[in-house]
Amino acid sequence: MEHETHETHAHHHAATGEVSWRMAAQATLHCLTGCAIGEVLGMVIGTALGWDNVPTMALAITLAFVFGYALTLRGILKAGVDFRTAFRVALAADTLSIAVMELIDNGVIALWPGAMDAHLSDPMFWWVLAIALAAAFVITTPVNKWMIGRGKGHAVVHQYHH
Repeated sequence: MEHETHETHAHHHAATGEVSWRMAAQATLHCLTGCAIGEVLGMVIGTALGWDNVPTMALAITLAFVFGYALTLRGILKAGVDFRTAFRVALAADTLSIAVMELIDNGVIALWPGAMDAHLSDPMFWWVLAIALAAAFVITTPVNKWMIGRGKGHAVVHQYHH
């Protein structure tokens, strides 16, 4: 019985095509790009308008999702898929990844003493953001690897790239 399970396990990996850390890292980097653009933009806008931390963070998180989805959407639409399908695929592919990324990223910023009150002109703002995004990347990569290995997340997107 144990031997059969091993064979089935080996067959499963052959069928799904072993998910490399490189593939997972690329999917995560893709997601991180959209998140970083949205987050920085949200913080810049919120700070420029003199908003408090909470609405600024809410805007940053909202824009992180918008840009995260937008980058995926662009790739899928380029493959000639209709918008509705492309939108559903982007939501399915990126929601968990962006959510984990934003949770880690904003968690680091929120918990870092003084980071929430650092302004854009303050070097602390930028290096805490860099550390937060790096932490988000490190933690989200295994999540994406696991999802791709199960045919979810960016695995769904890759069907449209070929």
